[in-house]
Amino acid sequence: MPLVRIDMIAGRAAADVAAISQAVHQAMVECLNVPRRDRFQVITEHAPGRLVFNPAYLEVPRTEGIVLIQVFLSGGRDEAQKRAFYARAAQLLTEGAGMRPEDVTIALAENTRADWSFGNGRAQYLEMPKEQWR
Repeated sequence: MPLVRIDMIAGRAAADVAAISQAVHQAMVECLNVPRRDRFQVITEHAPGRLVFNPAYLEVPRTEGIVLIQVFLSGGRDEAQKRAFYARAAQLLTEGAGMRPEDVTIALAENTRADWSFGNGRAQYLEMPKEQWR
């Protein structure tokens, strides 16, 4: 289960926020082998001045349209999959949500299957056969 946090400056239309959500999930399904039904996202909109970023870090020109995406997921993806995910997410966000690719910032945080509980105080990934949670 990836847990996705998407942070942006407030003011986008609801349809644009939904398009951002969908684009990130679709890129994870296509590039990171995430099951389509495995969708958990926290989307937070911040008042101006409450999402701080460098508008030119690493010579990438960013605007107030920036979206910061954090994906917490079980380890095991290789560098090629991660690169493909970054590229596909930027493409889908540009096409589906009208974003500039320069305004897409992504950070992956890997952990182990033992680091997840989906309720009832249990570690389902450790207790259930993989077929049940795929």
